[in-house]
Amino acid sequence: MRINELKKLLDEFDGNVKFEHDLKKKNWFNIGGKTKVFYKANNLKDLVKFLKKINNKEKIFILGAGSNTLITDNLFDGIVIKLSKNFNNTSILGEDVIIAGSAVLDKSLSDFAIENNLSGFEFLSCIPGTVGGGIRMNAGCFGKEFKDILLSIQAIDKLGNIITIPSKNIHFDYRKNDLNDDLIFLSASFKGVKSTSSKIKLETDKLKKKKEETQPTKIKTSGSTFKNPILQTNKKVWELIKQSVPLDKTFGDASISEKHCNFFVNKGNATFNDMNNLIEFVSKKVFEKTGVSLEKEIKILE
Repeated sequence: MRINELKKLLDEFDGNVKFEHDLKKKNWFNIGGKTKVFYKANNLKDLVKFLKKINNKEKIFILGAGSNTLITDNLFDGIVIKLSKNFNNTSILGEDVIIAGSAVLDKSLSDFAIENNLSGFEFLSCIPGTVGGGIRMNAGCFGKEFKDILLSIQAIDKLGNIITIPSKNIHFDYRKNDLNDDLIFLSASFKGVKSTSSKIKLETDKLKKKKEETQPTKIKTSGSTFKNPILQTNKKVWELIKQSVPLDKTFGDASISEKHCNFFVNKGNATFNDMNNLIEFVSKKVFEKTGVSLEKEIKILE
């Protein structure tokens, strides 16, 4: 639909809808242009109403923390939806189940588990994303993944229908699952194991230290760029990059992190093309040298 048509259609959402809205500051790379429509969903009722108005006639992208997203510098011809703080709640159910909204930061969920003496969530302290994004890509680190603690998810499809899916009905694999791409995650329930906050905190601090020693922090990066090619080789992706690519290679301000070569960095004013060209260059060189085809872990919005 044209912007004028969308403006009429979405008139009642006035305060929460922006047109040709800049996305550059809404992702960790600090790269990107504008989206045709940006909608901040205040609550579930409004989200249902919004989706029914759109009636699946536009491309929709759900933006979480923007921690693993590379966004085009061109206008995204679709709708970017951001879930508000009303999707950012955590609560305890019984003794060992936590319910978390999809906008809850992984680190916040880990902190909440410590407060409630539940272990199993320690690895989340090292993942820079939200619950929704973590479910979508079965995020994980240090040997644990979302699938290990997930009980069920509540989601909404792009026509506004709400469904609940038990984790036993979801097939999880390394950094992916078989859930429909059209689903927007609303919340999830997770099962922990009773422990003491001191023991949990000790394990959490150990993982955080390990991360700080091996991965870049507090710079314009976006987490792991490529998935580990576990079906093709027993080598980690950083090992393949290190043996295949000149690590000082840059495209504009897009460069490879000196601390971890599977992390790419915007050193200042990298464009989408700069970063995308670096990603494609590394992928090509690794394939030429090792015969291994790399699959991107970051999401590209274009």
